[in-house]
Amino acid sequence: MFGDTAGQVLELLRGLPGFTLQLGVLQRAGPLQGQVESLGLPPEPFPLGPSYAHPETLRQMFRAANWLRGRRTEGVHAHDLYTTLLVAPVARALGLGLVVGRLDLAHFHTGAQRALLSALTRAADAVVVNADAICRMLVEEESVRPDRVHVVHNGLDLLRFDARVRSGLQAPLPDSRGQPVVVHVANLVHPVKRQEDLLAAMARLSAREMILHAWLVGDDPRRHKVEVRRDALGLRGQVHFLGHRLDVPAMLAHASVGVLCSSAEGLSNAVMEGMAAGLPRVVTRVGGNPDLVLHGDRGLVVEPHRPAELAEALAELIAEPGRARQMGERARTFVAGHLSVEQLCRRHAEIYRAVAASRPTTSASDAWPPAFIRAAMPFRISRTSPGPS
Repeated sequence: MFGDTAGQVLELLRGLPGFTLQLGVLQRAGPLQGQVESLGLPPEPFPLGPSYAHPETLRQMFRAANWLRGRRTEGVHAHDLYTTLLVAPVARALGLGLVVGRLDLAHFHTGAQRALLSALTRAADAVVVNADAICRMLVEEESVRPDRVHVVHNGLDLLRFDARVRSGLQAPLPDSRGQPVVVHVANLVHPVKRQEDLLAAMARLSAREMILHAWLVGDDPRRHKVEVRRDALGLRGQVHFLGHRLDVPAMLAHASVGVLCSSAEGLSNAVMEGMAAGLPRVVTRVGGNPDLVLHGDRGLVVEPHRPAELAEALAELIAEPGRARQMGERARTFVAGHLSVEQLCRRHAEIYRAVAASRPTTSASDAWPPAFIRAAMPFRISRTSPGPS
């Protein structure tokens, strides 16, 4: 997908002002490897051991500590669960500034993972979240200090996005026979994405002789299960599984409505991309969705697990194309004004500088606990570089 967490990190690597950056990763190979290396930032790999307490994991942590010390690093930004499990203890032991990213509602974590991540989050100098709902969760459920939590919405480069739209489709799209098309961009890995609710909503509309087509875009380990449900509802000719696509921005230009009916979300890049494409959205009232879609203005917001409500919202937008088009235009304007890459980089720069300034130089400890690494972005401030504009 165009804009997951890795994509947001890439935008930071491109746009952060006044910093010397290094990048640590689990594995060097990946879809963004070429773009990262073109920035002159070859990633340093720290491959995981098979378990949290495995000797290889401990060795990688020692490697990470030596790597950080050798680069005169002043701070580390850990971007997800596995990053934090390794880098947070190392950063504390070395006396470095620590920024922890919490970009979801922890709905994929086990109880033990959640407990450890919560403890390490409380130990951070700053916590970056991308949605108000995540901020509330950390403060109310995990007892993180409110003054350490910073809401920084994701950023989207509209110029690059529009260029991808103009580049066109990379593969044919299903024939919708002139009927409205609903596009749902989300993985088919986790049940929280609730593609089944979209199918149920479409079946309700079909019973009213309102025929929609749906394009389900995303990796598909659960595809067979959802296909069975589709067929049971008599929607075989209307619901199309497109798998993983790299031309999503161009696809969106061919759809009528975008939908995301998850039961849990962070700040969805799929919703942002749909808004950037001027597509009216129907989303559930979970996570960061209400941060993006103002009900009745930039789209419609419904409660999760309610296919009947979802069906009514879809019917409303399909029946009023002029109003739907205006919602899409306002959504595009919101992305341009509030979800730029510039604001993403500026806010991170402010946080990094504040963290670095608040921590005195200390001697690094020679002992630290074992942990994991997934993807860390250490940073060192260039004292001769200008500050953020």
